[in-house]
Amino acid sequence: MMTRFFAAMTLCVTALFGASPQKGTEILWDRYGVAHVYAKTTADLFYGYGYAQAQSHGNLLLHLYGESRGRAAEYFGPSGLEGDKWVWTNSVPQRSESWLKQQTPEFRSYLEAFAKGINDYAAKHPEALTKESKRVLPVTALDPLEHVHRIVHYTYIGSQRLASSGPPVTVASLLETPEDVGSNGWAVAPGHTANGKSLLLGNPHLGWGGWQTYYEIQLTAPGIELYGASQVGFPVLRFMFSQYVGFNQTVNNVDAVDLYRITKQGDGYLFDGKVRQFEKSTHELKIRQADGSFRTEMLSITSTLHGPVIKQQDGAPIAMKVAALDKPFLLEEYWQMNLAHNFAEFEKAVSRLQVPCFNILYADRDGHIEYLLNGTIPKRNKGDLRFWAGVVPGDTSETLWDSYLSYAELPKSIDPPSGFVQNTNDPPWNASWPNSLNPDQYPPYIAPRTISFRAERSLRMLYEDPKITYENFIAYKHSTRAELADRILPDLFAAVEQAGSPLAKQAAEVLKSWDRQAEAESRGAVLFYEWSKQFMGPAMGSQTGFAVPYDIQSPLTTPRGLKDPAKAAQQLEAAAKETIRLYGALDVPWGQVMRFQYAGLDLPGNGGFGNMGIFRVITFGNDHGKTRSQSHGETWISAVEFSSPVKARVLMTYGNSSQPDSPHAKDQLPLLVKKQLRTAWTTKAEVEANLESRDRF
Repeated sequence: MMTRFFAAMTLCVTALFGASPQKGTEILWDRYGVAHVYAKTTADLFYGYGYAQAQSHGNLLLHLYGESRGRAAEYFGPSGLEGDKWVWTNSVPQRSESWLKQQTPEFRSYLEAFAKGINDYAAKHPEALTKESKRVLPVTALDPLEHVHRIVHYTYIGSQRLASSGPPVTVASLLETPEDVGSNGWAVAPGHTANGKSLLLGNPHLGWGGWQTYYEIQLTAPGIELYGASQVGFPVLRFMFSQYVGFNQTVNNVDAVDLYRITKQGDGYLFDGKVRQFEKSTHELKIRQADGSFRTEMLSITSTLHGPVIKQQDGAPIAMKVAALDKPFLLEEYWQMNLAHNFAEFEKAVSRLQVPCFNILYADRDGHIEYLLNGTIPKRNKGDLRFWAGVVPGDTSETLWDSYLSYAELPKSIDPPSGFVQNTNDPPWNASWPNSLNPDQYPPYIAPRTISFRAERSLRMLYEDPKITYENFIAYKHSTRAELADRILPDLFAAVEQAGSPLAKQAAEVLKSWDRQAEAESRGAVLFYEWSKQFMGPAMGSQTGFAVPYDIQSPLTTPRGLKDPAKAAQQLEAAAKETIRLYGALDVPWGQVMRFQYAGLDLPGNGGFGNMGIFRVITFGNDHGKTRSQSHGETWISAVEFSSPVKARVLMTYGNSSQPDSPHAKDQLPLLVKKQLRTAWTTKAEVEANLESRDRF
């Protein structure tokens, strides 16, 4: 704790009293609350980025940094205690301090400038921040690094195998079709577009709040002109485009976390026939009470050579090993990706593999495109995905990996003959069509052989239009057509005709009239959603009910057919009863039930569940009885054409600020309802023509 204190005090001096930005640095705020930072140096650019994030998301930003320090209970109260335990159990603060020391002096100065921008905003505008969030101040260069470490390594990676305190998901759920999570991404080469210009779609799907909140910004300095978005608290862009290149990311399911069953022997544990001693440490946690006083609690941490013990299972300790903890340059790699001017420069940055997860989709003005299953995937000497998805023996070096697959060994598709690459969080094998990747050429633990109906919808739209216009590109992005309905309804109608009850036949007539879309006025979509839950399980992820399973060589026609037609007809009857019980009619409009309810607005919804094969993902997960509201889905959207100059349409669905009473907390939601994107104002003249305010430094 004292080491952290003195390190933080040293950093505070730099962050608080470091050089102010050069005269001429400014932030122009457009009428959608998007900051356009114009700086004289790169360090000043980072300063402006920090200042802008603090203005747009100050309370959220500081709350997230408090959590990432492992001090949320100290700052905010008992609700943060479990998160603090997780942070300290996994040594996030200590490792982040070590990582900070390893940064190059140049990049560390950028982190210091970012922190100073946050602190300077807080000093100038104390009224904009809550009493609770001010407890986190001052911010140091350690905070953004520590926050990104927590989010990437212990939320993105860890959440695929662990709940908050560490229980693994089931093997079956890892191997089945993914649930409604993640993102869409497209990159289209000039040969597949109408005007011979590359196209790029960025379309992450995350929750509408908390650490998942995205932030849109433009960053301009000598030799730098970037536009994009990242999550609040990140000092670099995770989705971006320039006049030269662009990239986006989708969540992937790389197995970068393994759980080990430890065999206890006396006071130690067995490893390769010898007894080793557990490493033990304690950490004192402070918990703020309602009256402002504190109580303390000691956290005991037990570790093995694999990593910390995170739970007990059947009397045995379970230790967790996370990949990429020896890779401290994640943020610097992102920054190098941001600055690339061509594919060679981009590939050089990406091949460092400091970013431990996320698929990457890339396009540039030269016509190159790439899909990459990016990640630090352990190089294992045995076992397939099913083996590693469980708890593996921890008493032998045969299961203890110590290196990773190289960039050359990762599945990727560069400039494929199809002219496009896509990903919707699925395994890499159908990144394009016709297929350009063969899973037999890769280790059996690298990815499952599954596909979602959202991926099939994605492939179909790109494949069936050989010369995509920019307008159609955007229209496809907004598609609410349900691929699952196109695939299965003819068989369902035949099953109902053969063996259906009168109610099932009535429901079938509603589905025959349905437009197979999830538009606000679509009648039949709610009924089909209820049937999909009956047929594919509550998460709509199981494909066991199909007669013909998915075939990697036939992604546009498999899976298909009904394994048990009579059962499917019965499931339609059950879905009909449930639809009537909940909503009073079989043909209730989609938008009457599915609502955009956010920041005081209540608007009819469109879009829907990805596992219905809907590309425009909105997960209406908040159940209010007669209505459901969004819990996850469309967030930051960017559709880019690499013409000269670059053309881009964008949207931050929930607005670009989370500050109380900000006019930009919900001002873009009406555009989401109308399925409209905004023009990205990338030139200073455009920004000044749409100017709301200006900060000069």
